[in-house]
Amino acid sequence: MTMHNVEAGGASIPSLGFGTWAARGNECAQAVAWALESGYRHIDTAAVYANEESVGDGIRASRVPRDDIFLTTKVGPDDIDEGKLERSAEASLKRLGFDHVDLLLIHWPSPRIPLKRSMAALAKAKRQGLTRHVGVSNFTPALLAEAVALSEEPVVTNQCEYHPRLDQSRVIGACLEKGVSFTSYCPLGRAGDILADPKVTAIAERHGKTPAQVLLRWQIQQQGVIAIPKSANRQRIAENIAIFDFALDDAQMRTLFGLALPQGRIVSPAWAPDWEK
Repeated sequence: MTMHNVEAGGASIPSLGFGTWAARGNECAQAVAWALESGYRHIDTAAVYANEESVGDGIRASRVPRDDIFLTTKVGPDDIDEGKLERSAEASLKRLGFDHVDLLLIHWPSPRIPLKRSMAALAKAKRQGLTRHVGVSNFTPALLAEAVALSEEPVVTNQCEYHPRLDQSRVIGACLEKGVSFTSYCPLGRAGDILADPKVTAIAERHGKTPAQVLLRWQIQQQGVIAIPKSANRQRIAENIAIFDFALDDAQMRTLFGLALPQGRIVSPAWAPDWEK
């Protein structure tokens, strides 16, 4: 087996990407270079991560051709109005050192800025050549439906928290219904939690894999799901991509789905939307 791409809205997105949240400076640049050397071809960053310069440096240090990389960045919720969004995207490109990204996302919805204006600005950024594709992040099913209806360009992904502790079947179902991919951040959950669960470790032992590899495999076996794990450890970066030489059976998939908890969400800042909508 080899890594597959997820097709959505004209985009072809590698099913396993490399996340960079909380990585900074030389550590970030080195991790990105290691990821690309290990075979990743999908790199994810954001304006609010304050590491776009380092991500660009890591890409250049890897010597992997830019055209071979699917690069995503995001515009923060305070900058998603008309005019501000395009300027934020231009600033991100300047920091990255590239003339376009492959995917530009609205990082969080804003209750203060009408979504109609945000989606119009996102489409304009694409028409201006700042990005090849557009999408959203942290959108509920209702917000996703509204975004798709308002958008003049295909919405290709909705990036949200996802791991076995958090049931995201409603959001993933809404994405599939709209022809939108689902990109999973925090795919390994909270450190020391799911990875140590006896049910996860038992499956890992059965396959001769790490618990992290099992959780990532569980995600990318689901229709339309993309995972973007983050690590600054060279060995773990390489391990996380070594998930295309085994498969989980139906019973193992059900076991992992069964680990969801009512309060399993990790990321829910004060500006988050009402997750039940």
